[in-house]
Amino acid sequence: MKLLVTGGAGFIGSNFIHYWLQQYPNDSIINFDKLTYAGNLENLQAVENHPNYRFVQGDICDATVVNPLVHEVDQIVHFAAESHVDRSIAEPSPFIRTNVLGTQVLLQAALEFETRFHHVSTDEVFGSLPLTGQATFNETTPYQPRSPYSASKAGADHIVRAYWHTYGLPVTISNCSNNYGPWHFPEKMIPLAITQLLNDQPIPIYGDGRHVRDWLYVEDHCRALDAIIQAGHSGETYCIGGGEQWSNVTVARELIHLLHKDESLITFVADRPGHDERYAMDYSKIQRQLGWTPRVTVTNGLAQTVQWFQQHRQWLDHCVQKTHGTQ
Repeated sequence: MKLLVTGGAGFIGSNFIHYWLQQYPNDSIINFDKLTYAGNLENLQAVENHPNYRFVQGDICDATVVNPLVHEVDQIVHFAAESHVDRSIAEPSPFIRTNVLGTQVLLQAALEFETRFHHVSTDEVFGSLPLTGQATFNETTPYQPRSPYSASKAGADHIVRAYWHTYGLPVTISNCSNNYGPWHFPEKMIPLAITQLLNDQPIPIYGDGRHVRDWLYVEDHCRALDAIIQAGHSGETYCIGGGEQWSNVTVARELIHLLHKDESLITFVADRPGHDERYAMDYSKIQRQLGWTPRVTVTNGLAQTVQWFQQHRQWLDHCVQKTHGTQ
């Protein structure tokens, strides 16, 4: 198989490329990434000389670059997105441009060259669940996005489905819960908390820390995408979750325990606008149809993630420098 992976220098995209080349060393991958602040080719140093891997820098909104690449491949795996909610609140425009228009440019190229298309989306398109109760999101949950980021991803999801219904383009969509693991840029909650703790700095936690997420180890996500790409049904959506719901403050305490720090480093800060209370995914469809279930518990996954960050301090320092505009 020949794959075009958009956003392959980002967190989940780079993990997917590592996973795929390990599982399918005879397949070829073109990694197409704009290299924004969160795109990092250091994530891919281990495969940069792989004979079946190639990197191309570019913008998914630029059809003149996108179209020749799509013409070379059998399958698009579309990760590329602006994804940080806080940044979308401060400046929504790049999210609409990249996540909506960029997805449409890719879809149009896929239609022209008869290329299969998998769209990686998020549980945030479904909105927020109450903190109490057992309700979960599934493939039929109505969309109720509550931030510019989630609204832009919801728009992309709808456009992907439109290309299936209108043109018959072979597409699949996955909506996943919050990922964590290696190569996670330190602006999201878990990598930021680890970074702060490694430097004996306080962990900022929004509100009272009771917001709950369905945490998914990134390798489990890659396995789910593998199952969908290999055997998923065109036109279908698959929800992917880790099966464990932990509050932000519980995650913070576990990281403090793993790094042998003191809970006094937890600092509660003003909540962000429109902060979703809880996410939880019903992954029974992908389990039933494709045989996928998560393997890594949050306890084990956090331990593995902490160990990875401890072993990659130079990588982390470079990311922090980028965040502060010094690189």
